[in-house]
Amino acid sequence: MSELSRFQEAFSDALAGELAPLAPWIDGEGAEARFAVHRNTIARGCAEALADQFPTVRRALGAARMAAGAIAFSRQHPPASPSLMTYGAGFPDWLASFPPAADLPWLAGLARIDWARRDVLFAADRPPLGPETFAALAPAAYATTAAALHPATALLWFDDATPSLWRALQADDAPAEIELAARPEGLLLLRPGLEVAHRVLGPGAHAFLSACRAGLSLAGAGERALLAEPGLPLSQTFTDLIAAGAFACVRPAAALVP
Repeated sequence: MSELSRFQEAFSDALAGELAPLAPWIDGEGAEARFAVHRNTIARGCAEALADQFPTVRRALGAARMAAGAIAFSRQHPPASPSLMTYGAGFPDWLASFPPAADLPWLAGLARIDWARRDVLFAADRPPLGPETFAALAPAAYATTAAALHPATALLWFDDATPSLWRALQADDAPAEIELAARPEGLLLLRPGLEVAHRVLGPGAHAFLSACRAGLSLAGAGERALLAEPGLPLSQTFTDLIAAGAFACVRPAAALVP
């Protein structure tokens, strides 16, 4: 390893911990105070990146509390690369175990959705399937044909109404007080064009899309949906998902049912 490489590795270690790794290159007198400038600059940069990656968390917490949490996270989890475009993947799990957030049980869920939305935003572009593709299928083909989800989609499920809370916080007139209903909900994030759209899902629609994602036939996905939500208007649900741009292509269904 070259001298420059050793210095760069030691500098990176020192940003996350003690100055000892840099001892061969720095004067110890006053070094801690000088190096704190570097740490604070990086911490602020990481905090700003996290605020951009998790706008709903920032809205729920307020700018000051978001900055404090983001700085705490960045000190424990410094960025692994010079680019901060992908920084923050571990933030939702970290929030779930962060003691000061213990009285905000919905916070990690909001962060999870924010990160999924980011993934959808940067996912591959692809024209969504229109209704004519499915209208051309013979009735018997629904037992052997699967519908693949659009690459710019994310499908999530929660044991509470975090999706509805997240959607409410997107509005300009977001609620001043946060209330989380106890009903379970799913969420579909999708970007068939330029903008990310979102739909809160009941258990039937979520089961249908989960089965499609697993490669089940359309008929099999319908069965899963009705098992999860008896009485679901399956035909209308399928029509709505097609109109939303949820599917990218049709293909043979998986040979084995998961």
